[in-house]
Amino acid sequence: MVDSTFTANSTDAIDNDIDIDIDTLDNDNDSNSTAETIEPEVKPHLILALDYGVKKMGMALGNTITQTARAFDILAMNNGQPDWDNLIGIIKVWGVAQVVVGLPLNMDGTSSMLSKRAHKFARRLAHRIMEQHLPVTVSLCDERLTSIEARGIAWDNGWIKNERDPIDDISACILMSTYFADPNSSIAIDAIKAE
Repeated sequence: MVDSTFTANSTDAIDNDIDIDIDTLDNDNDSNSTAETIEPEVKPHLILALDYGVKKMGMALGNTITQTARAFDILAMNNGQPDWDNLIGIIKVWGVAQVVVGLPLNMDGTSSMLSKRAHKFARRLAHRIMEQHLPVTVSLCDERLTSIEARGIAWDNGWIKNERDPIDDISACILMSTYFADPNSSIAIDAIKAE
């Protein structure tokens, strides 16, 4: 289930909540065009939720109009680092307007080693997005207990058969639901001082 590649024409990734114009990606009128030169428009209603992890990162796409989220993918991570080109490519192709990164705080609200790494990842992501001149904001949102809740939901619905089956993308959906419940609880990465 862990996939570190992304294809823009994947029919598995397209649903009614997400509008992507495949014709603009497969521009047959200009044989010299490449996917790198096409700049899909940013869709202000699309949010990408990332459940950060050192070995893998769950992803969910959220729609602010319908207030819904759907599991999108699980990316392989190399000691907390994604394939940056792939991640930025996903943001560009889908026209995501905002990225919400889960902040795994301790139950008492204090920072953990993993939350410090997630914060650093979010800062790096914001910097890479800025370098690409993309109008995308990055914010952090408290994700305490999302993995526990995701495992319970996945188990109850029969989506997993083993306790070790990945649920990171479901955790990202729960993160998105947390954000939708209180968007003001997230903090934009440029408003946060580095720890």
